[in-house]
Amino acid sequence: MNDSQRLLDKVAIVTGASSGIGAAIAQAFAREGAKLGLSGREETRLTDVAKRIESDGGAAHILAHDLAADEEPARLVKEAIEAFGQLDVVVHSAGLFEPQPFLETSLESFDRQFALNVRAGFLLAQAAVPHLSEGASLVFIGSIAGHVAFRNSVAYCGTKGAVELMTKALCTELAPLGIRVNALAPGNIRTAMNEPFRAEPGYEDGVNDLTPAGRFGEPEEIAEAAVFLASDAASFVHGSSLLVDGGWTAW
Repeated sequence: MNDSQRLLDKVAIVTGASSGIGAAIAQAFAREGAKLGLSGREETRLTDVAKRIESDGGAAHILAHDLAADEEPARLVKEAIEAFGQLDVVVHSAGLFEPQPFLETSLESFDRQFALNVRAGFLLAQAAVPHLSEGASLVFIGSIAGHVAFRNSVAYCGTKGAVELMTKALCTELAPLGIRVNALAPGNIRTAMNEPFRAEPGYEDGVNDLTPAGRFGEPEEIAEAAVFLASDAASFVHGSSLLVDGGWTAW
């Protein structure tokens, strides 16, 4: 356990917690003293994350849900509260990326990406807010793709742009209640989602050349930013989008 315990006695739901950024956030929250509801579609990988958390002395409860189904976000919130008796932090990290040229993008692909990246986050927040009290925090994982354009990613960029403005609009309603709503926008992070691209010759070098920091980020670096947004250290941070991108959007 971390001696700082910035999230001590808080209960957090983290979606997309079976791998990558979501798993790193869940483990970082546990080190800071939070009890975790782990959401994802792959129960075996969620179990592995839960075991790592519990081996370090933390508490984790597996909530295996497909959040693309409209009824699942509410069930997720209900089960987390049944497990831990309260809810203080919600991080919507689950996401889908299906890059295709615009004219080849099917409506089915468009809908799949919006269903998980946007609609599920909307429904999750709607289910969670009645159970949140002053000092609670909602964190939506956005992307640099919500700030700058990428070719062959019109639908995905649309979802992440929607996350950015949904965060701001929700802030105007919830900040007066003392509930903070913020987005966290990662840059190019070394995860399974982009592993097929990184395997292409020259891809990683090309990304590094376009990143002022000169490298890919690591999931743990996003997790530390998420801890900040969830903690009392961010008590006056409302409706913001925290870019953690190695300077990608600075050009």
